[in-house]
Amino acid sequence: MKPTMKGLVYGGPGKIELKDIPVPTLIKPTDALVKVLKTTICGTDLGILHGKSPLCLPGTTLGHEGIGRIEEVGSAVRNFKKGDHVIISCITADGSCEYCKKQMYGHCEDGGWILGYLINGTQAEYVRIPHADNSLYHIPAGSDEESLVMISDILPTGHEIGVLNGCVKPGDTIAIVGSGPIGMSALLTAQFYSPAKIYMIDLDENRLEQAKKFGATDTINSGKEEAVKRIMAETKDGVDVAIEAVGSPTTFNICQNIVRPGGHLANIGVHGHSVDLQIQNLWIQNITITMGLVNTNTIPMLLKTVLSGKINPNQLITHHFKLDDILQAYEVFGNAAKEKAMKVIIAP
Repeated sequence: MKPTMKGLVYGGPGKIELKDIPVPTLIKPTDALVKVLKTTICGTDLGILHGKSPLCLPGTTLGHEGIGRIEEVGSAVRNFKKGDHVIISCITADGSCEYCKKQMYGHCEDGGWILGYLINGTQAEYVRIPHADNSLYHIPAGSDEESLVMISDILPTGHEIGVLNGCVKPGDTIAIVGSGPIGMSALLTAQFYSPAKIYMIDLDENRLEQAKKFGATDTINSGKEEAVKRIMAETKDGVDVAIEAVGSPTTFNICQNIVRPGGHLANIGVHGHSVDLQIQNLWIQNITITMGLVNTNTIPMLLKTVLSGKINPNQLITHHFKLDDILQAYEVFGNAAKEKAMKVIIAP
């Protein structure tokens, strides 16, 4: 194996560079070295680039999603061997700490969200995966591997933090504010639980049209009409579940103004600024507000649904790039409305 590889390196707010860096090596016997076959860009990568995540230090290789082939495993790895095709979880889990025993893998005491954030990530030719036995998933032979990139992060995030935390039930009326990849993932997985009506709210007409194809019953362009006014006019006291999938004070405010008494507000979006919580109105409404970092404990279930054809995350993929063109991929993904981009696939 050659000693160097190409990787996208964070250089501080507003700075990224594709450069030659050392190929990672195993550090602990529980590590695996994975050759990255396909990766993607996440909204949190843009957040790092824009200075939202100050714990990410310059010199870090970005990326926390992808599929790959195992090149080498440490002596303590039991579930994987050289040549195995795997899904790389965005969350690293040792499987034995207090949080992992509660399936709160996102808060693992020796892991959590560290890939492409606190340690080098997947937007490179190779990546070191700590705690491989609990942080990788086998890809069955013959699978559509490209669609499985979506299982690394966005599908479990939308499902766990939006749909499950929001307690979506059969017959519910729900609203998803933000029709980017995370909002669309919440839309796709909410349909497991048969809500009666799904509102999709966004400023981007193209994404709203896509949302209709993915199963939204109603769409609202909040740049052209007042979303709160329309929902309150069309529902009895608001929606049962409001899912915030952007991470801005404006979209959070929409959610807190459309949730009905006894309802749930599930915040998925990554917020870089404080929001104005209208607690003086909400306290008497018996509202449940949840938020969180994905745990990825539903990856095995989601993998089965994708392999069986129950959902098709391939429809979220709009663009393809080579690793050499990853800076262009960031430009496209960062200008999603103009480029009509959803998820981009990058192949080293």
